[in-house]
Amino acid sequence: MTDEQLMTIREMCDTFEVTPRTLRFYEQKELLFPIREGQKRLFTRRDRARLKLILRGKRFGFSLEEIRQLLDLYHVGDRQQTQLEAAYGVAKNRLADLIRQRDELNTAIGELQEQMKWGERMLASMEQKRAIR
Repeated sequence: MTDEQLMTIREMCDTFEVTPRTLRFYEQKELLFPIREGQKRLFTRRDRARLKLILRGKRFGFSLEEIRQLLDLYHVGDRQQTQLEAAYGVAKNRLADLIRQRDELNTAIGELQEQMKWGERMLASMEQKRAIR
């Protein structure tokens, strides 16, 4: 493997905007497998690809266990069909959760806006009564 294909922990942090602690955590959770040379960690192209998928999965709200299971399906030997099917299923469930959460937020926002309008009317009424006195 050439040096161009390997990245140090600092290069990984700069490239992916993560902290060294994050990379060590993912290594501890066996999501990344850098080459160890003493205290030095060298990350391969495979590690970079896995980190991209980990970060994307986290952004979508997937758990680390879901991400691990999906990453582990890469080597099933069916040209990633099993991995894609599993990823699609997890994504479909996550999308349903996000839509439900959005709908709940929209309802809460609407209710809060109504309460604030009521509060504005009450304050305006109180201000008018004080001005009349």
